[in-house]
Amino acid sequence: MTYERERWRGFLPVLMFAGLLAGCGNTPQPIVVGSLNSTEQTILGEIVAQHLEHRLGRKIDRNPNLGGSLNAFQALQNGQIGLYPEYTGAILTEVLKEQPSQDPSLVFERVRGEMRRIAQSELLPPLGFDNAFVAVIRSDDSHAAKVSNLSEAAQTGDGWKLGASIEFQQLSDGLPSLMQYKLPMASAPRSMDGELLFKALEQKSVTMVVARATDGILTSKDWKTLRDDRNHFAPRQASLLVRQSVTSTQP
Repeated sequence: MTYERERWRGFLPVLMFAGLLAGCGNTPQPIVVGSLNSTEQTILGEIVAQHLEHRLGRKIDRNPNLGGSLNAFQALQNGQIGLYPEYTGAILTEVLKEQPSQDPSLVFERVRGEMRRIAQSELLPPLGFDNAFVAVIRSDDSHAAKVSNLSEAAQTGDGWKLGASIEFQQLSDGLPSLMQYKLPMASAPRSMDGELLFKALEQKSVTMVVARATDGILTSKDWKTLRDDRNHFAPRQASLLVRQSVTSTQP
């Protein structure tokens, strides 16, 4: 199966959701699509909003840049938005406050069940990609030829200089998960804005950063990603989280 076909297959849940809404008739209130505070989320939210507009022929409002997962979930709960793209691992660790799990299927089923039980919301099937954390080094780093995963990075003699976002350092499945590899460190991890991570890596003020697997900059040959070979990072499959009232409300 080609990548293009696989990519579009991931948006089947959006088609299914539009079909459900189409069967509910003309709802007076517009549907509000929210998104978290990132470029990827803004794009995802806009894709969903445009698709619903074209499929349903009715007003769809946008409410982007809601902040982190907790803020977006609260907006869903209080009716400020009707749906938004979310990541399974984020719901598990940030909303439900549960320990990270490494099995994508188990995480999805657990989160879907709890969203139905406590939030009267539906988690639609995954969109087809995982926004997991990844460790990145420069391709010209002296260790690049010898390390392909984090376990191997832990065996290097020199200490790493880690750069990571404040968000990553605060998450229960962020820095604590990375530290399970017992990486040798030349200094304490540096906190910085996510947009500055690769600039710092390029300038060699840090020798390793933690990014997202879907970051477009990772397509450059300047960087080498290190595999999470022990699966310490929780899976973060992208899915749509939808209030049940959005699909059940009749005109």
